[in-house]
Amino acid sequence: QVQLIESGGGLVQAGDSLRLSCALSGRTGSRAAMGWFRQAPGKEREFVAAISWSWNGDIGDRTYYADSVKGRFLISRGNVANTVVLQMASLKPEDTAVYYCAASDRSFSGSSSYTAYSEYDYWGQGTQVTVSS
Repeated sequence: QVQLIESGGGLVQAGDSLRLSCALSGRTGSRAAMGWFRQAPGKEREFVAAISWSWNGDIGDRTYYADSVKGRFLISRGNVANTVVLQMASLKPEDTAVYYCAASDRSFSGSSSYTAYSEYDYWGQGTQVTVSS
């Protein structure tokens, strides 16, 4: 079975940095994108960042960020295949949430920014990030 496992969450103070990792295992077809969403208590799950690429590798990596994290967060491919990393800096209390990794198991779409929940096929179980003031 396909699994996505997040790691790296924890408790930090405002202004600190944290690095989240996501590893995908199992059989998949083409993967157009992997991304991060987050969900705070009492709120809906929201897009954080994504990285996408074409299925045949002829399109370079593209990254997308929510306005709330732009300039503070950085998404990139990990050093190991089928992994992505989310580097978070200048963390704020409002960043507190469960962070979920997601993978899109479909063909790359050049017109998509992969910000929508419906564009992903697999989800991890989340890792808690808590930022204290």
